[in-house]
Amino acid sequence: MPIEWSSLWKKEDWWAVWLGFFILALASTRIVTSLPKISKWTTNPSIAFSLGDLPYFVLLGFSLLILTSVAIFAMKEKIKGYWAGFPLIFMLAFLALIISNHQTINEWGLEYVLWALIFGLLISNTVGTPKWLKPAVKTELFIKIGLVLLGAEILFQTILSAGAFGIFEVTIGLFLVWFLCYYIAVRVGLKKSFACVMATATSVCGVSAAIAAGGAVKGDPKEVSYTISLVLLFAMPMLILMPIIARLMGLSDAVVGAWIGGTIDTTPAVAAASELFSAKARDVAVIVKSSQNVLIGVAAFLLALYWVLKVERKPEEKPKPAEIWYRFPKFVLGFIVASLIFSLLLVPTIGNDSVTSILNVTKGIRGWFFAMTFVCIGLDTKFKELVKIGRGKPFLVFLIASVVDIILSLLTAYVFFSGVFFPSPI
Repeated sequence: MPIEWSSLWKKEDWWAVWLGFFILALASTRIVTSLPKISKWTTNPSIAFSLGDLPYFVLLGFSLLILTSVAIFAMKEKIKGYWAGFPLIFMLAFLALIISNHQTINEWGLEYVLWALIFGLLISNTVGTPKWLKPAVKTELFIKIGLVLLGAEILFQTILSAGAFGIFEVTIGLFLVWFLCYYIAVRVGLKKSFACVMATATSVCGVSAAIAAGGAVKGDPKEVSYTISLVLLFAMPMLILMPIIARLMGLSDAVVGAWIGGTIDTTPAVAAASELFSAKARDVAVIVKSSQNVLIGVAAFLLALYWVLKVERKPEEKPKPAEIWYRFPKFVLGFIVASLIFSLLLVPTIGNDSVTSILNVTKGIRGWFFAMTFVCIGLDTKFKELVKIGRGKPFLVFLIASVVDIILSLLTAYVFFSGVFFPSPI
């Protein structure tokens, strides 16, 4: 098969990599050192940001428009239509980020992606998504750029901080829960892509993992949205109940932290739930949850490889290396390369503090891309389509997998963090 060099500037996957790396380069060289900030608020949303910052938000939106327009133009898509619709996409993402920064909403783990999805759904299910807006609904481009940026946040040093036993505690539960959820989902008749997204969200780390898995297996964005809705729905009661149950059981701080960090699927809810128990439990929970996050790249790579070699493979076909390369989602490679560069090159070279300051910028930009992604998913979705997905089966699968995850995480947390069987790693 001849090498298709034009794909480097004509394909969306490659543009996601180039634009993601360009943003990482801007932050790493300190050309971009900060973003306008949305602060926490309680009763008055106007204090979420100062009026003096408003021009900077406008500048940020215009910069993202210019940046993504390069890809739109190169792929020969409707640039005028894109420019006409992008401001509304950005504004809705802005509103989603403001709402998610409400103190109580943030503590409950109701992340901005949920609000972004709701805004998009409200438009598509009331007045309908207008034709002039549709050229700006670039779900795949936004989500892939966001995933490349997410790769830089996944530092291998994080998982090592949990120690050898901590790593084992994280990985053994992850793989068992993943295969259980996937097996049940396929057995009840869900599509393999949907099963992969749900299994990865349940076992790895919720929202980000669902997004990465959906991209790796070319899943339906509606299935990703449905899964994320379940993640957030389950996180709320777990946030309240797990610390209470832990106190009744008389568990130690380290065990509680490892249990909560390995079970609840959203990072804000993990921090909030463990904080309700103790500061030490919170520290352990954050480390365990961050250790799970490291495995997002591994999961995305293996899922993409499985999809190319198994699911997309035609009968009796033996894909050659060139064919595998051609089909493999390039943004997954961008995710992994970004993680390798930041973990193995930048951290040892410039240190953790400098890398953290860089990631504070790229994480903020990644949040904007994810928010715009879910605005777009909502604009492309009808409520009736979202509700009828699987006819209740996905909820049942997620419930079973979550219950098993809670029990298994408690057992492994006690074995590896109680100090009874092994020295506690933290």
